[in-house]
Amino acid sequence: MSDFKNFQPQLTADGSFTFVSQEFGESFHSHFGAKQESFLKFVAPTQLATSAHKPVLRLLDICYGLGYNTAAALQTIWAVNPSCNIELIGLELNSSVPQAAIAQHFFDNWNYEYTAILTQLAFEQQVQTDRLKAKLLIGDARTSIKLVHQLGFQADAIFLDPFSPPQCPHLWTVEFIKQVSMCLHVDGILATYSCAAAVRTALLAAGLQIGSTPPMGRRTPGTVAKKDMATISSSSSCSPLSSEEEEHLQTRAAIPYRDPQLIDPADMIIMRRRQEQQSCLLEPTSRWRKRWLLEKEKIKIF
Repeated sequence: MSDFKNFQPQLTADGSFTFVSQEFGESFHSHFGAKQESFLKFVAPTQLATSAHKPVLRLLDICYGLGYNTAAALQTIWAVNPSCNIELIGLELNSSVPQAAIAQHFFDNWNYEYTAILTQLAFEQQVQTDRLKAKLLIGDARTSIKLVHQLGFQADAIFLDPFSPPQCPHLWTVEFIKQVSMCLHVDGILATYSCAAAVRTALLAAGLQIGSTPPMGRRTPGTVAKKDMATISSSSSCSPLSSEEEEHLQTRAAIPYRDPQLIDPADMIIMRRRQEQQSCLLEPTSRWRKRWLLEKEKIKIF
């Protein structure tokens, strides 16, 4: 068993626990609620409660982490349709993370009935039952995503959940997200917690259409993406971009991260973007922010 001393539990506001990554200097989840983040930022926007009526659902969990997004998905789907067959692929850099979540009994506090499945997935990297076929691919997601594509895997739902773009830029690049989009079924939905303009630009560059998901524990929304947004059913978990958000995509913040060969280190990816920002003619993001702050102040006055 791995040494789990490096993983110190952090209690979040909804009573669930998370970890803080020493490598990236960030928590794996919002301190407002790790468990509710999985349901509200990923499961609800991908509309799994609705699509659970299908006989087979395919899920791609990018940056599997503690396993919360997968856990929330299994719970939601099987609550609606216990006979739904699920095919799941999770991508994770460090197998010690999901193993530590199991070892420290994080799911006990969920009153969760599928902990045995998550345990086997964390420690053996695969599970096969009469209604679940799951694999956990350990390693750099830039390499793993190519394998997922080669397998012909077409996901009904993709959870895109890396650490933030400044800390983990290599999983937010145009090139990586294009690989991800090739693994999305024509009617599938991708959800991420990020609303960064660079991320949204990369999603658009991959041929996806985007919308916003409601803020959860923070002021900023998340993002949902689809190959044809017109086919997404209307719900409280998705809305079109506002005028403010649309204009954000015309500022220097919208210059995306690039990693042409999907092999560059983070500092090189960040430097490449910074150089492109410095040479572009787009509006400074600070000017956009100031303009919209003034607009909001006017609305308050009137």
